[in-house]
Amino acid sequence: MPTPSETSDSGDDLRPAPPTWGPASGVGSLPGTDPAEAVRVVLGELPEFPHLPELPGRGAGSDLVGRSAALLVDLAVDLTPAGWRLVPRAGNDLRRAREMLARDLDALHEAAEGHVGPFKVQSAGPWTLTAALERSRGDRAVVDPGARRDVAQSLAEGLRQHVADVTGRVPGARVVVQLDEPSVPAVLQGGLPTITGFGRLPPVEATIVEAELDLLVSAIGVPVVLHCCASRAPVALFRAAGAAAVSFDLGLVHDLDAVGEAVDAGTRLFVGVVPGTDAPLPTPAATARRVHAWWNELGFPADQLHTAVTLTPSCGLAGASPEHARAAMAHVREAARYLLPD
Repeated sequence: MPTPSETSDSGDDLRPAPPTWGPASGVGSLPGTDPAEAVRVVLGELPEFPHLPELPGRGAGSDLVGRSAALLVDLAVDLTPAGWRLVPRAGNDLRRAREMLARDLDALHEAAEGHVGPFKVQSAGPWTLTAALERSRGDRAVVDPGARRDVAQSLAEGLRQHVADVTGRVPGARVVVQLDEPSVPAVLQGGLPTITGFGRLPPVEATIVEAELDLLVSAIGVPVVLHCCASRAPVALFRAAGAAAVSFDLGLVHDLDAVGEAVDAGTRLFVGVVPGTDAPLPTPAATARRVHAWWNELGFPADQLHTAVTLTPSCGLAGASPEHARAAMAHVREAARYLLPD
């Protein structure tokens, strides 16, 4: 993985390349409806590793599924009373989602044009997206291997274009892509409800989930973070699928062997350490002590912690008050400073 000391890809440019990761970042969503203000807040609180914020408070099309569907190429969705559905032609709902994404990119250009260093964008991953999208025949796209393939290929092309769009507006950004996969544990365990809600879809073999994730991760062309803040986040599967980083809630991942293997493999850990909804926060020093204790339990030297871990909130902050959202981002930024060796 590139580090701050590595040079750029150009053979005649010996300036240090921007680092791939930063010490603290956000997960994605924020409260509010003003993209310009959201970008300014993120840049102010997380200057070393900002992200393009998502604002689901704006309504349909800014939610995780609608926003991700806006990235799809040559596939269309529309909003029905039951949720988002794959359709032959784009309608008003998809056009609105794409317009909001375009406004977000315009806000990014105005506020972050001079940013240099890592920068993160987010999308639903292929399993979560197909678990949420309904096919025209009335079942979830996740049950159809052909539909999953089409969505994954379309999403890969859309994400490549999205990365290019961000880089065009922020030339100094070293863009990484976060794929949100909260549905993967349910996919693996057979916990997804049918469209009717009266049954459960059968589980999908881990080898299939891993292989299809691997294809998409390989196709995006930049480092990929696989994020899951649900219980039983499959850290080992995400690492095996080629993720450059895995993102999880520190309180919900108990498979220390899988985490240790990820560290040994050079996989970055995005560790969620503060709640995504309003709650009292400990001091940043207390959070850092908690992370140090966990790292010691993993059995790695303390002076390696800051090179392996990025601190984040536990999940998106859309359900928080603006005050808590800002405080949570400031908290992880400050806590990360305590992870540096003395």
